[in-house]
Amino acid sequence: MDWNAAVGWWVAAGVLVAAELATGTFYLLMLALGAAAGAVAAHLGTGFNVQLVAAALIGGGATALWHLKRFRNPQSAPAEANPDVNLDIGQTVRVESWNAEGSAQVHYRGASWSAVYRGSGTPAPGEHTIVAVQGSRLVVSPRASH
Repeated sequence: MDWNAAVGWWVAAGVLVAAELATGTFYLLMLALGAAAGAVAAHLGTGFNVQLVAAALIGGGATALWHLKRFRNPQSAPAEANPDVNLDIGQTVRVESWNAEGSAQVHYRGASWSAVYRGSGTPAPGEHTIVAVQGSRLVVSPRASH
């Protein structure tokens, strides 16, 4: 079998995509784009040095742009406190009384839930907002006054 430079670049791109699928490292897809650019340069008949520069510029540039995008857009909140994942976040519950260790039993959605306090100061009875759900326990903070 006669392999030319373009086939080598395409194989490298395929290996990078397979490695990304196995590891979940999105940066490997950016490097695969670079390998694809090297393959295109090889198809155009350029020398190996030009292919290498094309692969480095496209792969490195895509990696740098992706890193910059992630830096400017911080990651979302963890699932337990993310209202896009858990629709209970932001809902209101009424706490009748708090136990000495900062826990309470509340009624929410027709069931009794354990609740824990997250806030400054001593927990007080009244309206609270759900800020996270940890298993079957609601994490609540005092409801902000409007």
